[in-house]
Amino acid sequence: MQERSGVFTFGGKPFTLLGPELKVGDSAPDVTVLANDLSAVKLSSFKGKVCVVSVVTSLDTGTCDIQTRKFNEEAGNFGENVVILTISADLPFAQARWCGAAGVENVVTLSDYRDVAFGEAFGVLIKELRLLARSVFVIDPAGDVQYIQLVNEGTGEPDYNAALAAVKKLV
Repeated sequence: MQERSGVFTFGGKPFTLLGPELKVGDSAPDVTVLANDLSAVKLSSFKGKVCVVSVVTSLDTGTCDIQTRKFNEEAGNFGENVVILTISADLPFAQARWCGAAGVENVVTLSDYRDVAFGEAFGVLIKELRLLARSVFVIDPAGDVQYIQLVNEGTGEPDYNAALAAVKKLV
């Protein structure tokens, strides 16, 4: 497994990311994650749509909460050809609980807790924590990555405007 250091900190402390560094133009890895009902969901099931993948460390933290609510608000500005996924290593039950309490209904929350296959394939698995590094990926309808943003400091927010501009280019 490829290890990358010097690209991500959390609270100012450096951590190691596992997995490859994806590039714009790469095919999005087709991984399986879990829906809130524990059913398996393949990332390829969203082919044919523009897919925003908002990766958070844990929905139960302040910045992840803000990030997910922001994308939930923005989801209403796009048609049915855009899907926004929030992926974390939270348990599916915790994701469902959080969405219900937060009133989040426009994003699809998916869990990588079981196999961390998403984290490894997308290069955002934090080795020391077995959590996912904050990042945003925009995948076009053909399944190719068109935008990547790794938030270098895990406590920081992504550049929402840049991510949303990447989506607008594809719709």
